[in-house]
Amino acid sequence: MFSLRDLWKRHRRKVFVSFGVVGSSYLLYKLYGAHKYRIKELERELASDRENDVLIKAQLQEHFASIQRIADTTTLPHAVDSLHNRIAKELDLSPLTDRLVQGKGQPNSLTPLEKLELWERLQILSFTRTVVSVWALTMTSLYIRVQVNILGRHLYIDIARGLGSSLVHDDRDADGRQCQQQYLETSDFLSNSGLPSLIKDMQAAASEILKGKQLRDCFSNSLLHETILQILDMFMSSGKPHHWLNYLMPGSAGSNGSSLSLSYDHNIGPEISKFDQLMAETRAVLSSSEFENVIEMSLVTLVSALMEDMGFQPTEGSPSPSPGMPLAKLLPKIVLMGPLLLQEGTRDRYIEVVQKIPEVELFFTLLYANTPVV
Repeated sequence: MFSLRDLWKRHRRKVFVSFGVVGSSYLLYKLYGAHKYRIKELERELASDRENDVLIKAQLQEHFASIQRIADTTTLPHAVDSLHNRIAKELDLSPLTDRLVQGKGQPNSLTPLEKLELWERLQILSFTRTVVSVWALTMTSLYIRVQVNILGRHLYIDIARGLGSSLVHDDRDADGRQCQQQYLETSDFLSNSGLPSLIKDMQAAASEILKGKQLRDCFSNSLLHETILQILDMFMSSGKPHHWLNYLMPGSAGSNGSSLSLSYDHNIGPEISKFDQLMAETRAVLSSSEFENVIEMSLVTLVSALMEDMGFQPTEGSPSPSPGMPLAKLLPKIVLMGPLLLQEGTRDRYIEVVQKIPEVELFFTLLYANTPVV
């Protein structure tokens, strides 16, 4: 008995240490097992998240591509066709040209003053129709592209939140499809409602820039290019800031036209409808300083492309090469510029010229990528 007690006294420290080591080892083993299990759970969660991300991206690409197809194949061609027809009707130059032709065949039918007035009116309206066509094509294509990107962002937000998009093409969501259709149909506002006021104000700008220019004045390619840009600049800079929005899109009672950057708030408020929210975001983008830069670059680029396509030769019969031609002989070419821009078969090229501008591509990349964390 004493020997066991002595043995315990001599070795109890070793026993405690051994039990401590065994216990610690067991505890470490259990902790390691729990840690390993947790790691596997995290790996499964990450794999599931990656699968969800892939699914979300696939759904987003599908829905966004669907909206893009609608815009490219239906919305934009329809809007440009409407503009083409309305501009041709509102700015029909045939009555003026017919009277001038009649006056040429019947010299006594028009007095010199009447001829001069007809030529001056034809001059102003020719430039007006060309510049209206340039502005309308540029702004309509940009407006629709803004719409597509805003719809795409809303699709991303709804899908990522798992709420089910209110804008997705789903047979169960007629309200969402109706909202999307109503939103895209606002691209017709310019041709249906805004065009008369646009023509009136653009004609006023053309009259001011062309004041003092005579029909016998020689116009070079560069001078014609400069004149068109001056008319556009005067139109854009006249009136209140962003006054041109009134021609392009429906107004809003709650809109103050304030300029907002690309970091504007996406959560406009639950008290307004989805359509009103889309329109408010669109107006905010179009009122931003970034979009103003896009407009300026787009108009300049489009006018340059048009001038290259419409290049003209020096005056025939002149003793030496001339840098241009008299304005009176140039007017028929100017008259052709507007229809060339808007007619089917050529307009797509000019739309692509604008869309391929690096700064324009960057703008829309940032617009689409500017999505809040959900």
